[in-house]
Amino acid sequence: MKSSSVKLFGSGVGRLVAATRRASCSHSEAPLASTARATTVNQRRQCQQYADPPGQPLAVAQISRERVKCQVASCQTVGGATTLRRQLPLFERPVQHQHRVPISSVALFSIAFRRFYSRYSATRIMTGTDTFSFADYDCVGFDLDNTLLRYRIGNMIELEYEIVSRFLVEQRGYDGRHLLKPLDKDFLQRGLIIDFERGNILKLDPDGVIRQATHGTKRMADEEIRAYYGDDQRWEVTNEYCQNMLVAWNGPLSERIRTVLDYFDICGTLLFGRIIDTLDEDAHERIGRYNVWPDVLDGLVYMYSRDHFGSNIGGYFEALKANPERYLQKASPELLTWLRELKKRKTTFLITGSHIDFANFTASYAFGQEWPELFDVIVGFAKKPGFFTAAKPFVRLEGHTETEPLTAGQLERYGVYTQGNWRDLTVLLGKIAHTASGTAPRTLYVGDNLIQDVYTPNKYTTADTVAIVEEMAAEGMRDCDAGHPDAPYIVSKFWGSYFTTRAGPGTEDASLWASLIKQHAKICIPSMDEVAKYPLDHCYNCFTENVTCNGYYPAEPLKLVNN
Repeated sequence: MKSSSVKLFGSGVGRLVAATRRASCSHSEAPLASTARATTVNQRRQCQQYADPPGQPLAVAQISRERVKCQVASCQTVGGATTLRRQLPLFERPVQHQHRVPISSVALFSIAFRRFYSRYSATRIMTGTDTFSFADYDCVGFDLDNTLLRYRIGNMIELEYEIVSRFLVEQRGYDGRHLLKPLDKDFLQRGLIIDFERGNILKLDPDGVIRQATHGTKRMADEEIRAYYGDDQRWEVTNEYCQNMLVAWNGPLSERIRTVLDYFDICGTLLFGRIIDTLDEDAHERIGRYNVWPDVLDGLVYMYSRDHFGSNIGGYFEALKANPERYLQKASPELLTWLRELKKRKTTFLITGSHIDFANFTASYAFGQEWPELFDVIVGFAKKPGFFTAAKPFVRLEGHTETEPLTAGQLERYGVYTQGNWRDLTVLLGKIAHTASGTAPRTLYVGDNLIQDVYTPNKYTTADTVAIVEEMAAEGMRDCDAGHPDAPYIVSKFWGSYFTTRAGPGTEDASLWASLIKQHAKICIPSMDEVAKYPLDHCYNCFTENVTCNGYYPAEPLKLVNN
C-alpha cells in the first residue's frame, strides 16, 4: 500500500539501502585517455538476448585488451552469450568513430559527486555506455506490494472501486447514478493528475505541458485545455510539480493536486470524474469550483487504514483474508531461489508502507511463513517518500504493536521495525555489510511507485534504483511475446500509452513518467521474475543520456520504439 497526502496506510511498500563495491562488469576502470566510443549497427534484437551482428568488420578499441577480456568475462549470461544487451564486447564492437574524450577538472569533479551534478555515472561520461548488475552493490532493498509481491490487479481494482463507490454513496451522500455503474476500465491509467478545484484530470509531458485532459470523465479538446490553463497549456502548479514532485506530497500543492501513482489508488480518477459529471448534470452547467477530492480520499483512507486489518473494517482487508488466492499471486520458485542467493551474497532489506500485520499476511501467502529470513532488516509502515528525506525515528515492535522510538545505534540485524528514516538505516546497513568506517554502503532500491521508490531515493540519497512497471508487459515490448493477464485494467485506449502522450495531430512524445524512469532508474522491468531468470552478476544495459540507448528489459515498450 502507498501513502496518500494524509496517513493512508503508510508510504508504500519496502525500499532501501546501499552498497559500495563496484563489480568487474563496470567499465569505469578503463583509462580516460584511451577511451573509445563505439556504436553497434544493424544489431539483431531478440526478447531474451541480443546476438552479435553477422558480417560486420571488427575494430580494436585503443584500450587494454587483457582488461576488457576480464571485464567481459564477468558479464556472461547463462548459455554463454554476452549479457551486455545490444552491445558487443569493446574489443569486438563495430566502430564508427574513435576519439578521446576530453575530461576537464570540472568534469572530474562532477564524476566524483555525480549525485548532485549529473544523473549519469563516470562510465557514461567516458564511453557513452553503461551497464548495471545486482552484484555491483553491497546492499539491495525492495518494496513489497507490486514489487516482490504481485497482485491480481484486475480483481483488486474491482474490489477497490466497489468499496469506495459505495462509501461515497452511503456515507457521503453522493448520487449513485454514475458512481454505481460498472467500472470503466478504459478510463484508468497510472500517473494522471487530478486538479481538485477545476474538476479536471490531466496528463503531462516531461516539460509540464498539459497534453491531454478531461473535465470529469469528458475529454477536453485543446481549445478547452487552453481556456483553463492558457495558450501554452501550462499551469504554474504543474510547472512547480515537474521541478520537484515532493511539493505535491505534503507541501502546499497537496491541497490542489493529486497524482494517481499505483494500483491502490488508480480508481481515484474514475471516482472523482464520475462525481464531477453528476454535479455538472444536476447544475446543468460546469460548476466552476469543486470540493470533491476530500471525500474520495476519505473513502481510500476508510479502505486502507492500518487499524482496520485486525478489526475487519473497510471491506478491503476482510476480502483479502477471506480469499487471498483471488487477489494475491504466489511467488515463482525462480524468484525465491534468486532472493535466497542474493541474501547469501549481499545485505538485503525490505521497506514497505504496509503495517507489519498486513505485510506478514501477504508475504506469508506469497513466499511462505519463513519469508523474514530473506532479509537482514524489515521496515513496515515506512512513510515513503518522507522515509528518504526526513528524520522520523524507528519504532520498536512488540508483536504487531508499536512501543518505543529507537536511535540508529539501537537498530540490529534481523530486526523488524516500523516508520524510521534512510539515514539511520544506512548506518545499520553499513555495519552489516562491513563497509569501511565512515563509508556508506553502495545501495540499490527496487520498487514500483515512481515517486516514492524511484525518484525520491535517487534524487535525495546516494541509492540507485530499479523501476518495476507492469505496463511494459501489458502494452507490449519489441520482439517479445510477454503479455499481462490484467492488461484490460492497465492499458487505456482513452489515454493512450503510459509511456507517451499526445504531442499533436498524429504525433506522440515521451510522457512525464517515461522521462522520470530514464532519468532516475538504472533499469526498468515489468516484474522481478524477469531478473530472476539470470544470475546476480548478469549485466544489463542501463539508461544513458544517449537517446538511442535504453534500460528497459527485456525489451523496449512498443510505443517508445514506434515514436
